[in-house]
Amino acid sequence: MTAVPVPYRVAGRREETADTVTLRLEPVGAALEEFLPGQFAMVHSFGRGEIPVSASSVQSTGGLAHTIRSVGAVSGGLCAARVGDVVGVRGPYGTGWELERARGRDVVVVAGGIGFAPVRPLVLGALAEPAAYGRVNVLIGARTPGDLIAREEVAGWATAYTGVTVDQPDGQWRGDVGVVTQLLGRARFDPADTWAFVCGPEPMIRSAARELAQRGVPRERIRVSLERNMRCATGTCGHCQLGPLLVCRSGAVVDWAFAEPLLSVREL
Repeated sequence: MTAVPVPYRVAGRREETADTVTLRLEPVGAALEEFLPGQFAMVHSFGRGEIPVSASSVQSTGGLAHTIRSVGAVSGGLCAARVGDVVGVRGPYGTGWELERARGRDVVVVAGGIGFAPVRPLVLGALAEPAAYGRVNVLIGARTPGDLIAREEVAGWATAYTGVTVDQPDGQWRGDVGVVTQLLGRARFDPADTWAFVCGPEPMIRSAARELAQRGVPRERIRVSLERNMRCATGTCGHCQLGPLLVCRSGAVVDWAFAEPLLSVREL
């Protein structure tokens, strides 16, 4: 890990939605330490600043991919980067999904919106070792069909069950409509022998984690990502504080048994 941005060159660029881009990055020189699924980097747009972004792909060669939504000056600058441009990256920071803890058990992944990007390497890791895990289920929700990312890739995944739903369908949408938790009834898993991983907006995290727990998944086996208000990656500025937790230092991925009481307090 380094506190100074390391130069990475944009080796590939894929427009996911009208405001979201995935950048595939390769190190210009020495690579950073290998990222674990669920960890994040501080990605620097020169002349603008840096933002925390979870890795949407990790490679043993040091390559990374980050899926970024344009919502401000820094993210807008990164989304405008072209192949050959250089950005700065520092990290890895934070906790990972710890997929290895799920070996031998069923896996349920629930993602909402751009929250799909941080769970993508987790799903790919489980699918790469089909004999190591039980039934893999992937549930994805988005506001509209136009907000879904990596749709073609997801359609090709060999999972026990993959479900996709949207809140607001368009004229061409023929899939499910409604909240992502409604798909849990179709997923194939044994709650008592399952690990679950949840990422997305906090209201979705709360509803999905509570539904999983009600179905019998142990709360300590439900991992959630609390990517709220992270700014400096070290917990120094305090913007990421959630009760006693400094998310960018001790998160962003934590067990639901720990996160539930924090997300139940309105002021937090």
